Amino acid sequence: MREHDLSNARWRKSSYSGGSGGEDCIEIADGIPGTVPVRDTKLAPDSPVLLIPTHAWTGFLTSLK
Repeated sequence: MREHDLSNARWRKSSYSGGSGGEDCIEIADGIPGTVPVRDTKLAPDSPVLLIPTHAWTGFLTSLK
């Protein structure tokens, strides 16, 4: 398994997070080659991180449209 250093990751959440302060949302980090790190905003920065391959993330977003 490949390790990813996410200590300097720049996390962002969707602009569709809603009016609850975005606490019921996920965050993703951009700029990690080949993968999209995803975490839960309720637990961040202590949230476990799900590492999704970039091609799978792209397919997921396409299926939502």
